[in-house]
Amino acid sequence: MEKILRTAIERGASDLHIKAGDVFRARVHGDLVPMTKQLLTPEQTREVALRLIPNERDRNNIDRITDYDCAWGVPGLGRFRVNILRQRGSFMIVLRIIPVEIPKFDELGLPEVVADISSMPRGMVLVTGVTGSGKTTTQAAMINHINQKFRKHVITLENPIEYLHRDINCSITQREVGSDTSSFQTGLRAALREDPDVILIGEMRDTETIDTAIKATETGHLVISTLHTPDAATTISRTISVFPPEEQEMLRVRLAESLVAVISQRLLPRKDGSGRQLAAEVMRVTGAIRDCILDPKKIGEIRDLMEEGRQQYGMQTFDQHLMDLVNKNLVEYETAKYAASNPADFELKMKTLGQDELVQELI
Repeated sequence: MEKILRTAIERGASDLHIKAGDVFRARVHGDLVPMTKQLLTPEQTREVALRLIPNERDRNNIDRITDYDCAWGVPGLGRFRVNILRQRGSFMIVLRIIPVEIPKFDELGLPEVVADISSMPRGMVLVTGVTGSGKTTTQAAMINHINQKFRKHVITLENPIEYLHRDINCSITQREVGSDTSSFQTGLRAALREDPDVILIGEMRDTETIDTAIKATETGHLVISTLHTPDAATTISRTISVFPPEEQEMLRVRLAESLVAVISQRLLPRKDGSGRQLAAEVMRVTGAIRDCILDPKKIGEIRDLMEEGRQQYGMQTFDQHLMDLVNKNLVEYETAKYAASNPADFELKMKTLGQDELVQELI
């Protein structure tokens, strides 16, 4: 299996799928491709699962497992996020490949303003996007930036721990839900008593975690977390809608005061076929955007404010960044148009831009 993993990593794979009755498959540049010809038996898949489970208690209870998360590492090869599940009565395993080196913002294709956001002394930063859009990697890059630039105590709550951070200028405490703490809620409540400066929450899944995270920002901490939302405006609406109607007005006030930025991500195939390219939307909470959070009727104005605030605040919409990627020849026009928040508007702006360039050439 290690040989297959090594080959998958060399080919630029992000995930590996191991399933009884199927071949090894790897997700390479977004496509799921076969890595072997031999079909795996249920017994072989079970043996692989046993090898990946880190503690003896869970290995002894393997036949009771239906869903299981952990991390697994091989010296000289790398670390992997592991999900073991049942399907049709047998095991399936999905491995997410975690790079050994934590990438920097420019290597990920993130705009420079993310460094400023990571340097905020307090407030909430949300990194959003669909599964597999690189949220965890962006969070790791933010923590790495803080680790390089400041002297702080950083506490992470993860399930499982993926990137390993060394103490450079910061003291970094990494806690794994399930082994180091019983839940995100318990770990987050405890973190407030552990003298943190920065708290990273792997995911905010319920009202209690969101409420405690906002309390952490209100007491002067920087909180970084993720949500499975497609863009900045939806992130605000979705966060508020999780709460009961009678609590939503007060939550709007608290969110407007605590939220400092939303970074939303999408991964697109590169034009040259060499991998995937990050498209990012960045919203910083200015006075005007704070008004939009407070007034639900103004949520629709956020995208326009982001477009207008690009020069002054470093904000950008997906469509703006997609236009940049097309102009830099990194992404196909049709790919960008399909990924745009408003494809018709994107097409019009691209045509207008092309006409403006033609006029400049004639002049």
